[in-house]
Amino acid sequence: MRAIVLKEIGAPENLVLADVPIPVIADNEVLLQVKAISINPVDAYVRRTKEALDQVYAYKGTEEYIILGWDVAGIVTKTGKAVNKFKIGDEVFGNFKFLGQANAYAEYVAAPEKELVLKPGNVSFESAAGATMAALTAWVSIVNHGNIKKGDKIIIHGASGGVGHYAVQLAKYFGAYVIGVASEANKEFVLGLGADEFIDYKTQKFEEIITDADIVHDAVWSEDLNHLERSLKALKAGGTLLSLVIYPDEAFKEKAKKEKNVTALHISVSPNETYEHDLEFIAGLLSTGKIRTHVSHVFPLEEMHKAHTMIQTKNTVGKIIVKP
Repeated sequence: MRAIVLKEIGAPENLVLADVPIPVIADNEVLLQVKAISINPVDAYVRRTKEALDQVYAYKGTEEYIILGWDVAGIVTKTGKAVNKFKIGDEVFGNFKFLGQANAYAEYVAAPEKELVLKPGNVSFESAAGATMAALTAWVSIVNHGNIKKGDKIIIHGASGGVGHYAVQLAKYFGAYVIGVASEANKEFVLGLGADEFIDYKTQKFEEIITDADIVHDAVWSEDLNHLERSLKALKAGGTLLSLVIYPDEAFKEKAKKEKNVTALHISVSPNETYEHDLEFIAGLLSTGKIRTHVSHVFPLEEMHKAHTMIQTKNTVGKIIVKP
């Protein structure tokens, strides 16, 4: 089968097309013919960083080849002996073996049945693939950890991005008042998602405009610790700060709790006891149109390097999809 192999850590051009064997499935796995692959910022981070390759991909150094990727939608072509959730021909999607070696940049993948859900018939493969890690991350952040509810005021940084554009829609679904933060160029897009207010991060200081937020959801790929300090200022006493990239250290957590009784959390996603339920709920929201995936670009498998070049600009609107 065709797959995209990482020759060595570094530039997007190190992702090259290769012929590799179709994977052998375990008893609890299904073999998927991949129809769509979702590209996330973490993909580029793993591609260019040895530490991330070790931690996120679980690189051992003995692999014959490295195939990145964790988000797919596809068709079940074979089932393991212990599989009872799916049958051949089922259309499914999921984010699987994260953290670990999912090897999703390929025409076929072996995926555990418990880390996949049925794709609604009225949802495209591209939309479903896009909603795996990104929509699930937004859900885990603002629903599972933020406990968002009707009437909450939430600031969503990176509101036009992959995770952010789902976060805006989910927050509105639960009845929150949403302030979307992005660049002016994406104002109409963010407001079109349902945001009640828009702040241009390039020309405005969000912490001076909003000082009574219940929740701040920060999905911006930045290492600027000052961003956490600014978000803390935008929260009211007893609020919740949810950071997807910057790790709030213990000193910051203690400061946030002492000064404003704010709970600061770092959010990450990996399969757990709520994974299936959460992803099935997201599938239902996609099916009923309560949330939608905005696909900004679609690339063929052989142009994976172009998808990586685009995702690492950190200015992507919605999702980037690759099709084998």
